[in-house]
Amino acid sequence: MKNLGSLILGLIIGALVMYFYCCKLGTPDVVDPDITKPSGIITPKEAIALDALFNSRHKLISDSIVKRPDNRSSWWSLDDIENYLAYAKHQTDSLGFPMDGVRVYLGAYPDTKVDSTTVVGYTTMFMVPTSSKLNIKGGSGAAYRAGGDVSGADGLNDGYGGNPPSANYPQ
Repeated sequence: MKNLGSLILGLIIGALVMYFYCCKLGTPDVVDPDITKPSGIITPKEAIALDALFNSRHKLISDSIVKRPDNRSSWWSLDDIENYLAYAKHQTDSLGFPMDGVRVYLGAYPDTKVDSTTVVGYTTMFMVPTSSKLNIKGGSGAAYRAGGDVSGADGLNDGYGGNPPSANYPQ
């Protein structure tokens, strides 16, 4: 009888430990051990602060250059991002440059004529692949700072602008 009581007590303690362990895995604080948190991660609160600090620059561009609320963001689907990264890695490898990242640039679409009025193009964002080894084909093997743009490699544009274009973070 004493062994049966110990067995039941052990089962109860084991069940409680498993319950608390399994419930803890479902919380957002636990990160999959195969996922590495990248450097530069910011909280939503920090993102809101950065976005708010950009307001004066955005107003200057919108009011004095574009003459209407300008685009503040670009959105790409996860498939487009993953496909672009695979495409850019393949392309830069074939050019002899191991890809080490991407750089995002601000750009602007060309001005257009609407009823004999020039309409300034919206701001856009595009990304290009980067590499820290820009002389591999030349044979020198010289390493430069990480993140040099790979000239001759295609960039990714055509992200969807904000809705409305001037919408702040978060949308």
